[in-house]
Amino acid sequence: MTNPSTLQGSHAGSLEALLENARLLHGSLELEALLKSLLRSVMGKLVVSRGLIALEDLSTEGTQCHVVVSRGFRELPQGCLFDPEQQHKGIARILTIGDPHKPTGHLALGKPLRGELGPQEIEFLEALLGIASSAIENARSHQRSQDLNRQLDRRVQQLRALLDLVRSLTSSLEPQQVAQILGLTLAGQWLVRRYAVIAWKEGHASAEKRKGMSSIAIEELASELEEVAQPQAVEQLSPGPLRQALEDNQAVVVVPLVSADRAIGLVALGQPAGNRSFEAEDLEFCAGLAAQAVVAFENAWYFAETVEQKKLERDLALAGEIQQRLFPSSLPQPNGFQVAAHNRPALQVGGDYYDALPIGETAPGDAEDGSASGHYLLCVADVSGKGVAASLLMSTIQATLRALLCPEIGLAELVSRTSALVFATTPASKYATAFFLVFNPEDGSCRYVNAGHNEGLVVRKDGTVEALLPGGLPVGLFGGGSYQEGEFSLQPGDFVALYSDGVNEANNAEEEEWEMDRFKAALLRLADGTADEIVQGTFAEVDAFAAGAAQYDDITLLVLKRDG
Repeated sequence: MTNPSTLQGSHAGSLEALLENARLLHGSLELEALLKSLLRSVMGKLVVSRGLIALEDLSTEGTQCHVVVSRGFRELPQGCLFDPEQQHKGIARILTIGDPHKPTGHLALGKPLRGELGPQEIEFLEALLGIASSAIENARSHQRSQDLNRQLDRRVQQLRALLDLVRSLTSSLEPQQVAQILGLTLAGQWLVRRYAVIAWKEGHASAEKRKGMSSIAIEELASELEEVAQPQAVEQLSPGPLRQALEDNQAVVVVPLVSADRAIGLVALGQPAGNRSFEAEDLEFCAGLAAQAVVAFENAWYFAETVEQKKLERDLALAGEIQQRLFPSSLPQPNGFQVAAHNRPALQVGGDYYDALPIGETAPGDAEDGSASGHYLLCVADVSGKGVAASLLMSTIQATLRALLCPEIGLAELVSRTSALVFATTPASKYATAFFLVFNPEDGSCRYVNAGHNEGLVVRKDGTVEALLPGGLPVGLFGGGSYQEGEFSLQPGDFVALYSDGVNEANNAEEEEWEMDRFKAALLRLADGTADEIVQGTFAEVDAFAAGAAQYDDITLLVLKRDG
């Protein structure tokens, strides 16, 4: 007959063991370490020489299980599929981890060395696996969170690399320098030791930057390259001279450089450090970098074609004249409001644009104070590229806005239609960030769409500053897309400032940027002035900060102020 005190001691020991295992399981967020600890504990307590834990695969819609930890089962190693309904050699018992109807996983054990499991041992196992189920879910959630954080960090790094590349490329007018910047950016992004950047255009010398690869007579392979629409693995290319040339140079990825459906070059990348492979998102990022590089190559070749001084001067003069005609000769001054704007290009021809357009009927503009009534659309845009191409895109945007603008179309729809038409009538590499603002002089109400542009700033009379954030992609970047419309209201004494990044990114001789904090502080200092005084005062403060340093980007500022 069993001694009651012995039975009571056995239960107490099991409870202590259960509590200790619960503490250990919930003290770890590393899934594999947690499962190894669980398996060791079970095998040690039950004196079992073989055991495994298999978990349900969350990435599949079915009920597939994969072995995560395995001890003593050579035929069921880590990573293999596991079917709990199938008989497996050496497995004496399979227990469910978690809800039997929707299990987290399964514990499989060999035959205990001291005989069949008793009721108390099975009861202990079931309790332990119930605790383990929540610990496993916690560990999996932690792992998913870490994976998402890593993906987010990777995206942030890619965006920073893209911005740095764009800034470097837009300031380069030499094809060879463009090739060097692109090659160094890609090499640094993935730590590749072998790469080649090759670009060409009829009538120009090839631009080429190589490291660890021999020269490739790629012009002779252009017809094959035009069949490569997107970045892809070299091993996926059709057999032929192009693939052979890349394989001879140990390239694993090829990125075509395409302009207007015409191949103008390629980027070949070797194996990244650590033998990691290029993933789908890496190839997508390569495509974005290549699109920016194509714009830079085209701009550089265009500049080279106009290198003769007289021809260049005539060309720039024409572009400057076109651009100046795009800006309004005068700005509307609705009753109770002031509108002022100024643009100063970095070169003779810039890429910034502003406009003020009436919507629907307005009162006659021949009043003594030049006032008018009705809704108005204000716009500030920063066009990709420089020179004549930028001026032409500016004219396209202006003409499209004027053609579509009417009271029956909402602001978000107006921007969406404008973006689609610009995309359809310009090369894919041309686009513009823009800020659109519709205001009603009757009550000061405003609606806006920020298409990938700098945040607009609403400066209140009480000294607070509100940011108007982006709500959509740049104009002309893709064929469609929707835009988010925001609202705010200007009270007496309030004003809103729309600007290009040349304002806050103005540099001094030490290459220090003026930055947003200085910009906002300047607006607050100038807040009591008229709209024109705010605009002119801001330019004066930018110039004082730059202290004679060269202006590298266009500067545009538009201010709408409600009278106090």
